[in-house]
Amino acid sequence: MNTVKNLKIALVSITLILSCKNKENSSPKNIINSDDDIAIIDLITDDKNTEIDYLYVTSTSGLSLREYANLQSEKIAIMPYGTKVKIISSELNPTMKVGEIYGGMDHIEFNHKKGFAFNGYLSQYFPPEKGISAKKYGEELLLLFPTVNYSETISGTASNPINTEILALPEMQWHEAFYMAQQLFNIPKEFVFPSLKGTDKEVIFGGEVKKESRVSELQITRKNELLSKIKYKYKNKGFTKIVSIYKERDKIIIENIEEIK
Repeated sequence: MNTVKNLKIALVSITLILSCKNKENSSPKNIINSDDDIAIIDLITDDKNTEIDYLYVTSTSGLSLREYANLQSEKIAIMPYGTKVKIISSELNPTMKVGEIYGGMDHIEFNHKKGFAFNGYLSQYFPPEKGISAKKYGEELLLLFPTVNYSETISGTASNPINTEILALPEMQWHEAFYMAQQLFNIPKEFVFPSLKGTDKEVIFGGEVKKESRVSELQITRKNELLSKIKYKYKNKGFTKIVSIYKERDKIIIENIEEIK
């Protein structure tokens, strides 16, 4: 009897030991032995549980990454035009003004460096490359933004063709649209983004107009002291170009019309 009893006790003990070992092997380890382990775990958690946002630098001269959230803070780096940066946190309310652009300082990460950058020159839309056509750019945008729309129509006659291109972009600000149009449709760099507020009608004439040119001007229309339309007009002998920027429902429209006579 004692022998049988002892065998039963031994079998129960072995079963308990094996069960504990299996639980240890199947459960995640809670002990972290190095900083590298911590970094890996943090990265996996971010990928699964949080949404990482990215924006693009739209300033053609580059954008400063600063140590602190003010424009007088030390520059850490210059982020080139078109750079994709990770947004750690956004300043939603405009707290400062650069030129005629209102914005705030976003906390971002660039090239393994963390700092702050003026979000007036950051956009969800990647900016157009130099020399790219509006059609090609529209096609590339559509790959990431299905609500973007590009259209092109040709009218007039063989001797007097009129080409119209329209790019419709949702959730875009006036200054973003202006600098995008400037890149796509060759608006001279001497024209800068106009003030949102001012007189109902304003015309800014270009200072460096070619001899054969008749017109090179920026026409600004406001309603109730708020911007409602920006139009660039260029005209010389036999050629007219008009680039218009205006709002239509929840989208900003960039329209380029070129006519040859």
